Amino acid sequence: MSTFVIEGGFKLSGNIIPQGAKNEALQVICATLLTDEDIQIENIPEISDVLKLIDILKELGVKVERLKKGNYRFNAKNIDVDFLKSPEYASQASSLRGSIMIIGPLLARFGKAFIPQPGGDKIGRRKVDTHFIGLQKLGATFNYDREKHWYSISATKLKGKYMLLDEASVTGTANIAMAAVLAEGTTTIYNAACEPYLQQLCKMLVSMGAKINGIGSNLLTIEGVTSLTGCTHRILPDMIEVGSFIGLAAMTASEIPIKNVGIEHLGIIPTTFRQLGIDVKQNGDDLIIKNTDHYEIESYIDGSIMTISDAPWPGLTPDLLSVLLVVATQAKGTVLIHQKMFESRLFFVDKLIDMGAQIILCDPHRATVIGLNRENNLRGTKMTSPDIRAGIALLIAAMSAKGESIIDNIEQIDRGYENIDGRLNQLGARISRI
Repeated sequence: MSTFVIEGGFKLSGNIIPQGAKNEALQVICATLLTDEDIQIENIPEISDVLKLIDILKELGVKVERLKKGNYRFNAKNIDVDFLKSPEYASQASSLRGSIMIIGPLLARFGKAFIPQPGGDKIGRRKVDTHFIGLQKLGATFNYDREKHWYSISATKLKGKYMLLDEASVTGTANIAMAAVLAEGTTTIYNAACEPYLQQLCKMLVSMGAKINGIGSNLLTIEGVTSLTGCTHRILPDMIEVGSFIGLAAMTASEIPIKNVGIEHLGIIPTTFRQLGIDVKQNGDDLIIKNTDHYEIESYIDGSIMTISDAPWPGLTPDLLSVLLVVATQAKGTVLIHQKMFESRLFFVDKLIDMGAQIILCDPHRATVIGLNRENNLRGTKMTSPDIRAGIALLIAAMSAKGESIIDNIEQIDRGYENIDGRLNQLGARISRI
């Protein structure tokens, strides 16, 4: 287990460029299983979760070439489906929740798939019913071995179907869409997720020869084709990292230009930080965070306390609520953070309270933050990263705090942020990895 030792209280300076989007990378890499032709993907973030998925594909028989940093070529011509039943596969797949998205492509192309219960963040119950119900509607047969915690699914021929998803699951929509592109007939997916990363997956599938209408909406219509071809695809900048850098600039009272952010794909993220009083300026495809010495949380027109909550796209991504909560600790004013989608993501706030933050944890989903208005600095402490997003939020808090902080279990942060200590140290941070 690795640890960060952070000396806080230093302003940062210099430009920073966000990495490629982790969530998009996991989807489009799984999509390479849909064809036996070459697929080249650019701007892949070389983080542990993505590299784990690439290793799984290699073991499956996918030929993977690293052309240069972040650029890879995949060829899934020779797939060893029997590897899916091996203990090695069980170990690899159970530690990576994104591995569930290999089911749709494998089912569509080979008629069967196996996967252990997916792993990932410990942020509460994250059901996979949406994936399997959707695939069942396409004609697949599903079984779950409760003793071994294995899922198996098979189909002689997938056929298009109308379906209403029980939730707008991003990975569920991706899995079903990847299966439907090779199904016979037309598939209609209502209440589909429409996040930019799902849009990117659909655009990649179209470039491979798929027929998909409604991209960017919650109604996808997919006309199945008999086969798909290769393509070249470039991954978007990671909007979660963009939001993390906005929060970092605010908490360290720094002016940081964030370059090449993919403005049109950020949705309401900049606006939400502005609600906390952060001065977020746009310059072309760059964001500049200014005047961060003091910032004041907005209130509603009637004077009541601002509430910031997550919602399916185009609402606010839940992956940024941890960062927004930390940013609010040094603002002037009060805000209610409402995490609707995961019941355990706010449990890291006890560490912020230990650092001197004024936070009332109302229940597993809601926390009220009374901003300190920089009248009292957070103080360094020892803590553990429980998941990717809480981990980066704690790192931001530590960088703004007075004194030394220690964060254990930083492998969780590495799952989502590439070389984060090296990149931030180039801006003037003082982070040691031990």
